[in-house]
Order: sequence, then C-alpha cells, then structure tokens
Amino acid sequence: MKPYLPSVFLLLLVAYLGIQALTGERGLLSGAERDALLLKREVQLANLLEERRDLEVRVRYLRTNSLSRDLLEERARAVIGFADPRDYVVRIDHTPAVTTDRPAAS
Repeated sequence: MKPYLPSVFLLLLVAYLGIQALTGERGLLSGAERDALLLKREVQLANLLEERRDLEVRVRYLRTNSLSRDLLEERARAVIGFADPRDYVVRIDHTPAVTTDRPAAS
C-alpha cells in the first residue's frame, strides 16, 4: 500500500486543482458572473463620476472669485429652511397614510 500513497495523493491534488480551475472564484466557468459584476461596477463608476462633476461645478461657483449669487441663495434657503415670499411652497406630508382593512360591520 505504501508505493500507492504518493500516487493517490498526487491524483487527489490534481483533481482538486482541476475542479478549482473550472469552478473556482477565477475559474473558467465563472466568467459570466465576473462580466455581470464588471458591468455593475462600470455603471456605478459612471454614476459616481457624474456626481463628482456636478459637485465640482457647484464648488467652482461657490468660490469667492466666481461666486454665484443664485446658487448661494439656493443653498442658504435649503440649509436654513426659509422661503422667499414670492416663492410657491408645496408642503408634502411625510407621515405614512394609515389604512384600515377592516370589513364593514352589518
């Protein structure tokens, strides 16, 4: 039995490595999952880059050498919560509506 022990061990090792090469995290059969994850991350990156560009534009307008009065006023009103008397304010109630699903009593 002793001469077969290294051969069996090597056979099991080759089988394990072969299975991992096919089905492992970076295996040949997991390419579709990697492609889907890559597409998801690319969309996420595009969204983050767009948000960054928007924030960079806002920061540029808030610098002292190119201060935008409208943007400053908008941000001040949003932070303080005040409105100009000429503005139309639409209030939205954020409390959830309570519904009753009780049958009508006869």
